[in-house]
Amino acid sequence: MTAKDDPGKADPDQKLIRDLAQLLNETGLSEIEIEKSGLKVRVARTLHITAAASVGHSAGAAPAASAAVASAGVADPAKHPGAVKSPMVGTAYRGADPNAPPFVEVGSRVAVGDTLLIIEAMKTMNQIPAPRAGTVTAVFIDNGQPVEFGEPLVIIE
Repeated sequence: MTAKDDPGKADPDQKLIRDLAQLLNETGLSEIEIEKSGLKVRVARTLHITAAASVGHSAGAAPAASAAVASAGVADPAKHPGAVKSPMVGTAYRGADPNAPPFVEVGSRVAVGDTLLIIEAMKTMNQIPAPRAGTVTAVFIDNGQPVEFGEPLVIIE
């Protein structure tokens, strides 16, 4: 009798998939892939984020993000030539710690390499540097907000 024949026993592959799905929920990641003993498993989920209210925001935070988009005068911030996009999936933090001021605000002047924000991914804090010098004209994320790969974070003009 195999695990598939006995409903009381979980198939080891099913357990692995369930564990990976639970890991996605716990970490906020959108997908995860693992290869183990010749078995390759990829678990992914689709996140639906609307422009009116982003995931993980309070109602008071959404107008600030909308105002940043409006002040930049950009219909699609991802297509703006000065957009700095997220290089990874993770949680974005605007300052070095919860009590620290943000690295940048709208109107901040930055030089190439200045830290714009931090993205935590898999318990590692990754500083996101300015790819160009200029003035920050829009900030699209709030402190502690989950971000996706390629999502616009700020605009530097």
